[in-house]
Amino acid sequence: MINALFDIISNNMLLIFILLPAFVGLIMLFIRKRFAIQLAVLLLSSIINLIAAYTLFASESFSYVIPFASFGLDIVLVSNELSSLFIMLVAAMFLFVCLYSAFYLKHKKQFSVFMLYMYISLAMLNGAILSDSLGIMLFFWEGLLCTLLGMLLINNTSKPKAAIKALVLSGTADLLLMLGIILTAYQAKTMLINEITPIKIQGFVPTLGFFCMLFGAIGKAGSMPFHSWIPEAANDATTPFLVSFPGALEKLAGFYLAVVVTTKLYDLRPHSTISNIVMTIGVLSLLFAVSMALIQKDMKRLLSYHAISQVGYMVLGIGSGLPIGIAGAVFHMLNNAVFKSCLYMCAGSIESQTSTTDLKKFSGVGKCMPITSICFTICGLAIAGVPPFCGFFSKELLFDAALESNIVFYIGALIGAFMTAVSFLKMGRAAFFGKLKLPEEKKISESEAGMLVPMIALSIICIIFGVFNTLPLDTLINKGLMFEKSFSGWPHSILLVVISLVVLCIAVLDHLYGSKKSGSALNAADHIHYAPVLKTIYSIAERGYFDLYNQMNALFNVFAKICVMFERAVSFTYDTIAVNAALLPGKVMRRYHNGSLGRYLFAALCGVVIIILIFIAVLV
Repeated sequence: MINALFDIISNNMLLIFILLPAFVGLIMLFIRKRFAIQLAVLLLSSIINLIAAYTLFASESFSYVIPFASFGLDIVLVSNELSSLFIMLVAAMFLFVCLYSAFYLKHKKQFSVFMLYMYISLAMLNGAILSDSLGIMLFFWEGLLCTLLGMLLINNTSKPKAAIKALVLSGTADLLLMLGIILTAYQAKTMLINEITPIKIQGFVPTLGFFCMLFGAIGKAGSMPFHSWIPEAANDATTPFLVSFPGALEKLAGFYLAVVVTTKLYDLRPHSTISNIVMTIGVLSLLFAVSMALIQKDMKRLLSYHAISQVGYMVLGIGSGLPIGIAGAVFHMLNNAVFKSCLYMCAGSIESQTSTTDLKKFSGVGKCMPITSICFTICGLAIAGVPPFCGFFSKELLFDAALESNIVFYIGALIGAFMTAVSFLKMGRAAFFGKLKLPEEKKISESEAGMLVPMIALSIICIIFGVFNTLPLDTLINKGLMFEKSFSGWPHSILLVVISLVVLCIAVLDHLYGSKKSGSALNAADHIHYAPVLKTIYSIAERGYFDLYNQMNALFNVFAKICVMFERAVSFTYDTIAVNAALLPGKVMRRYHNGSLGRYLFAALCGVVIIILIFIAVLV
């Protein structure tokens, strides 16, 4: 009996990764108002999912095929080194995110619906990662768009701006992905990823196919130019949504596809023109987003721009086409999911106590919330790239790849590191240190244990993945990417490390200068914000001129006006010109048809003359 059950599970393991989360989500919906049971189901299902994912990663490849259509749309699920790595990373982050979300939302009505969407999202994520067919992968990919929209609209139908913006921008990226899949399948003559030999990016069609698929992937990860819904969601959406989607899960999905596109579907050569274009996109995304983060005064909004900027580092790494860059990008993706989720959790922890994340309304909560303060400090140091935390080691790999590609990219990445450090110094000091200030004289304390446990665990991972980076780099990432060379340990270029540390020291000095000049840590970056040239650029950016959504709105408005003008022209033609043209002969006939016998005889005589003339002309 047990052996038969084991055989059934083994033969259908990949399908279970899709069906089981959806089933558990429905259970969570039906046992609402019973938090203890919901928490038990959540923990049990998440732990089982993580164990199964680890088993998948540690085992040989699995495959599952369901005949569906004769034109390349069979449901083909395959686990290989890369997909099983991402399945395990998704499973681990899902456990932390759901545990935090459960305690954050346990007294709120939307908890059951939120968890339903979370489990359906997990099913869609697993399906997208395990799909070997590009067509079936697109189905699960679009399913994620549906759950994204649903989660943004939970108890928020009166303020749907973020949801609409996410739908338009993510939908545009998905349409590009759809076109990219069509072009890729046309060139490869197959829809199956494992049957595709990397396509050389030469000529119009391969280049268009590559960029369409890449933009579809990084659009899901939250990169420019499909990013602007994330800061909008920081205003409207719940913190658990920010922890789960922009913080972790969508990043993993989007970046998985980006790795597949650049390593399996297309042959991205290092130092090529295409490589330089992709790296330029990464640097621009990094610099623009971190510049906007620098001037934010709300924690969640500031973190949202950093969620975008860190994708720029990842795109920079995979765009290099170099093994060290790809390994560094995947490592940074893993680190980003860890520290960015924890930072969002810290912001949510403060919000649960103060009812705000607006740094102008509170400050100095570190003494009242010491654990939250420590977790934020560790993850802030990690994202800023301070040794020996995890972000330092992944950024050094990316710096190495950027410098090997072109010094311009390296300088751009360093500027991004400087601005990241400055913005986190500002946020950390304003929120946790200094004189205690609370809205409406509230009394606050540390958040409950259920919210603190995932924050503490993620903070410890930031330390472990830095000090013992052999674990993530050699045991996980190199196995997933099938790289033979090890990139773990202390960075081999001491010069780059020294330069990075100098940049961090300059960031500290800049923050101290800004704090003294402005009189507060919160305004420590104002001297950058209002610098002569930057002031104008910031003003343009804050008015939304760099926002693709606004540009699309403007374009659609012009198109709508043209359509209205065309519709009015057509209406005028049919309703006015055509009617008058039809009525004109009648009006003329009524004018001359007045009963005069002489007029009728004259008309008849003219007709006879015309007939005679025509007859003569024919005879001649």
